[in-house]
Amino acid sequence: MTTFASDRLHLDRFDTPIGRALLVTDDGGALRLLDWEDHEDRMRVLLRRQYGSVALEGGPAPAGVRRPLERYFAGDLSALSEIPWRAQGTAFQALVWRALTGIAAGETMSYGALAKRIGKANAVRAVGLANGANPVSVVVPCHRVIGSDGSLTGYGGGLERKRWLLRHEGALATTELEL
Repeated sequence: MTTFASDRLHLDRFDTPIGRALLVTDDGGALRLLDWEDHEDRMRVLLRRQYGSVALEGGPAPAGVRRPLERYFAGDLSALSEIPWRAQGTAFQALVWRALTGIAAGETMSYGALAKRIGKANAVRAVGLANGANPVSVVVPCHRVIGSDGSLTGYGGGLERKRWLLRHEGALATTELEL
């Protein structure tokens, strides 16, 4: 996916129960990146890698992004599917990211099962790398991917956020997987 010179990117800071989220959207109202304020440096590096030298303009994210996120964090787990998003990556990454959106709230899947789902059973490590490169976390629910033994594995926003998201969605009991 190419970003043209006329595309502008906008940065909004959005309070959630698990910290302040950074929402980067484009002029068309699509979410391009969702990260966490305590990882802002990483977010800016990712933006440079994906889009080159881009100046972020401050301002509120479109209602089509903010309202579904508000509803999701308030308990309407289906609201994430309403958020328009665009992500730049390889064809393989795009395949994995689309597959992630097929994991329903309240469910988890192992990296191996996700690799099988996309028809690449031997590409478990590549699936893990693509999952970790997902620029629109929460909305493209990379947090729903866990280890084959049921353990929580890496999440760019931190394991505590991953645990909270999975509990919020009903995939974990409140006492399950304590560190």
